[in-house]
Amino acid sequence: MPHAPLQARLTLGFTKDAGATRLTERNHLGPLLVQKPLYPEGREVCQVVIVHPPGGVVGGDKLEVTAKVGPAASAQITTPGAAKWYKANGRVSYQNIKLDVGPGGTLEWVPQETIFFDNAQVMLDHSVALEKDASYIGCEILCFGRTASGESFTGGQIRQRSSIRRDGKLIWFEQSRLEGGSTAMKSPLVLSGSTVCATLIAVGKAVPAALLREMSEGADAIGDSPGNFGVTQFKSIIVMRYLGHSSEIARRIMLHAWGLLRPVMLNRQAMVPRLWNT
Repeated sequence: MPHAPLQARLTLGFTKDAGATRLTERNHLGPLLVQKPLYPEGREVCQVVIVHPPGGVVGGDKLEVTAKVGPAASAQITTPGAAKWYKANGRVSYQNIKLDVGPGGTLEWVPQETIFFDNAQVMLDHSVALEKDASYIGCEILCFGRTASGESFTGGQIRQRSSIRRDGKLIWFEQSRLEGGSTAMKSPLVLSGSTVCATLIAVGKAVPAALLREMSEGADAIGDSPGNFGVTQFKSIIVMRYLGHSSEIARRIMLHAWGLLRPVMLNRQAMVPRLWNT
């Protein structure tokens, strides 16, 4: 039987109330949901885990997540495991993420890794809107092919677009189109032959140069090849990237950088989501 495409939408709203951040809106359509708000580090930060029961995305499926963080509220969004994008069946799969953070609010978008199976056809769109004094930290780990099973990404296409706006003004935009098996997979300007790419983008307070050096030195100590990690600060935006061949090393490097960055930007000690340790 041919697969009937799934359309799933999830809308979340967070509100600051009496010193606590509460999940005040939770609407879903289709197989995309959160079970309950969690407070592993106290009532000030609300953590939610987005669950996609099918466990993977096939051609034609469309996922949409919208999250709105109210003034002075603090939220963290993660996932229970890796997202899997399966081989295309003649259709393109879509994911649309829309994040909105009100004045003085904070949002951390830290899903676990994304795995693109060979010959997947995927379009990803990620947009963030920040109001005055809002802060955002987002991290993505992308794996091209199931390398543990001896699979590489030799066919298919991944299209990705990311944007961040501050008070309506565009402050960050990037887009890419990666063809499986193309020369870009090996080009030093793109993946340089790597099968794993991790990116962390943080918007908020500027951090001292010494902290950026500490991030780079720690990444070189963790990484499988020194020099495959870079960090740059553009005024209020910090961008960190890793290229390599191990999602586990990518995770350790991103968590190390996040652990240094979070206390400075969000005034909170880093507490790794428990699901990341299972």
